Amino acid sequence: MRFVTSSTHRLVASACLAASMILVGSYVALSKPLAAAFPVLLLAWLRFGIAAIAMLPWLRKPANEPPMQPSTRRLVFLESFLGNFLFSICMIYGVSMTSAVSAGVVMAAIPAAVAVASWLLLRERVTGRTWAAVACAVVGIGLLAIAKPGHDMPGGGSQGKAVLGHLLLFAAVLCEAAYAVIGKKLTGTLGPKRISALINLWGLALATPFGLYFAAQFDFGAVSAGLWTLLLFYALAASVWTVWLWMTGLRTIPAAQAGVFTVLLPVSAALTGVLALGERMGALELLALAIALVGVALATLPGPSVSDL
Repeated sequence: MRFVTSSTHRLVASACLAASMILVGSYVALSKPLAAAFPVLLLAWLRFGIAAIAMLPWLRKPANEPPMQPSTRRLVFLESFLGNFLFSICMIYGVSMTSAVSAGVVMAAIPAAVAVASWLLLRERVTGRTWAAVACAVVGIGLLAIAKPGHDMPGGGSQGKAVLGHLLLFAAVLCEAAYAVIGKKLTGTLGPKRISALINLWGLALATPFGLYFAAQFDFGAVSAGLWTLLLFYALAASVWTVWLWMTGLRTIPAAQAGVFTVLLPVSAALTGVLALGERMGALELLALAIALVGVALATLPGPSVSDL
């Protein structure tokens, strides 16, 4: 009976991790039409504001949770500043300059970036397979850089703008890597709901000055009902559902094994771009995505112990 219960817990935790990554990929792609309708910093402010209302009950400290130490408070701020605020801005600007397919390829570098960040900041061991994954990420992003301008973007686009978009997406990858490393420490102190609510509240505080400035000049009446619905989904998926699902899964699945599920992020982003946004995936983009997914596999799938180079 205990084995069955343990297996059920792992199955539920795995489902949470998979759902989290699929949602991340979809909202990365769907942020493109939102960025075309809203100024990016106003969009970030609206996202954090909607999520803050949804997560008000999560802010209450559970009775069994110890008071936060100053070091924990600093980590919560850094988790929000890097993984919420800067990630959102870099990701939205990057997707607006490139495509959802490109975003999927670049975001596939997250597992390798997390491993390198863990090596630099936590002194965790990095194997030869991980360095090979880094090489795959570099090759995949490099292929995007030489793709024909506007080939995968409806309406076209300049090469310089696409390169800047890829750089911003890579900056988002680095922010996400820092988010993952800091999250390893926070999950040992705070619960998933409380982490989600606190880092979103910091994101709202950081975005408010910019949001108020752009809101004063923005015509909200020109936004269609469909875009408001998409904004509601984006806010809840990005700030509430994905964080809670991921932190919940991590309570049962070790972080090293959880990384396997990140393969669903680039696949979800690319498929959403093609199926929902009408983007085209050319030969170079398809090759770049395939190489990027090989990199994800190298960085996350367990291998024989003798293969650690």
